[in-house]
Amino acid sequence: MADTAPSMVLDTGTPDLKAELDAGVLTITLNRPDARNAMSDEMNQALARQLAWAELAPEVKCVVMTGAGKGFCAGGDVKGMNTRNSGSGGELTLDEAIHRQRVNQRATAGKLFAMPKPTIAALPGPAAGAGLSLALACDLRIMASTAILTTAFARVGFSGDYGGTYFLTQLVGSAKARELYFLSERVSAEEALRLGLANWVVEPEELAAKTREVARRLASGPTIAYRYMKENLNRAMAGEVDDCLDLEATHHVHCGRTEDHREAAKAFVEKREPVFKGR
Repeated sequence: MADTAPSMVLDTGTPDLKAELDAGVLTITLNRPDARNAMSDEMNQALARQLAWAELAPEVKCVVMTGAGKGFCAGGDVKGMNTRNSGSGGELTLDEAIHRQRVNQRATAGKLFAMPKPTIAALPGPAAGAGLSLALACDLRIMASTAILTTAFARVGFSGDYGGTYFLTQLVGSAKARELYFLSERVSAEEALRLGLANWVVEPEELAAKTREVARRLASGPTIAYRYMKENLNRAMAGEVDDCLDLEATHHVHCGRTEDHREAAKAFVEKREPVFKGR
């Protein structure tokens, strides 16, 4: 029997993240459109809470991740990073910062990948850096024809986080993943479809309808079979995602304390190209 329960808006605890449950589909919206949905601490913590709930809630059959406005997610908040870099360096020790990063990565990108329910990323616009990683952590991706993907990490002096190195390598192979990480080139929706990074590309005005169609089809499907199907598919992927997430966290936090990253964040705010010095 079809789910006839009314849609329900959920309290995420922050305006930076919206969540709504409708007909078994939990739609999570990254909601900082003025900042291209860049990830704030409040957004990350709320996302972790929503995904932890969604994994165990029987009424959630499928999870959709999307972004408010014309973007999916610009990744980390580079302006916020520059502000923090200009201060005293924060109260966290290096070890504390690495542990905090590891915990959040496992609770967000790691949860999207591992939870025993289908997950979909609906991209109305750009997905960059950690935003790309979140999209790649999902089982399926639907892109507006105007959306683009980019790793972006090299441009801000970071090695990458939220599982992007694992997910991208699995999807496109090691050589292409290295090219996309080292050069940070923009990948169009059409190229993403050709590479297997996108499952569907639609016109922007058709994105919501296509996402709803696929999500509701999954939500009405055989949930137990999907659970084991997803586990089978994840186990078929070589390597261990948690090991990759933890190593990324360590390297990412280390990079965040380099002069190169501070220069890149400052250059971003000043709208100029960074000058890297390898330290």
